[in-house]
Amino acid sequence: MALTAPEREPRTGADRSYAESVEDAFAVLDAAAPEGWRVELIEGEIHGVPPANGEHEEIVSEVAEQVTVSRKELRTYTGIGLKLSGTVDIAKVIPDMVIAPKRSFRDELEYHGTDAVLLIGEVTSKSTGRNDREGKLRAYAAAGIPFYLLVDRDAGQVILYSEPSKGRFTREAAVEISKTITLPEPFGFDLDTSEF
Repeated sequence: MALTAPEREPRTGADRSYAESVEDAFAVLDAAAPEGWRVELIEGEIHGVPPANGEHEEIVSEVAEQVTVSRKELRTYTGIGLKLSGTVDIAKVIPDMVIAPKRSFRDELEYHGTDAVLLIGEVTSKSTGRNDREGKLRAYAAAGIPFYLLVDRDAGQVILYSEPSKGRFTREAAVEISKTITLPEPFGFDLDTSEF
């Protein structure tokens, strides 16, 4: 079960003390999270995410392997923290996968900028599906992430969002899980989802 902050009215970003108190609460919860849990801050809400199940991790591993085989200069990073810019509220996430050129995250930061990020991938779980489809979709578009790959296990679909503009993705392509979906350049290959 994911832990989330209570519903609230959206902030304009001008309330500095609110932003600082959310950052403080995030730091406390992040430090206190049980081993294997991830704590994320999306649209001003703090989310505790439990460890993934085996099927989830098999999907992440399959994508990573296909990327490595097809594009040797790219890496699939798991467990990497990102600080998203372009969003009204502070956003700190740990996506299921981040694809970027080799050696993109060689510093000691816990949360990195997104300049090197080519694609972010999320695999839905019962506890995170809504956030992957809504909050993260908006946050990744606002941050200008070039591609967002959503493996929606509930819907049985793989969706590739692209061409972010004015806080939203303007293009999407979807296939049923088990089909192939084209990852355009800089990837330039068809992702086979039959092993999902």
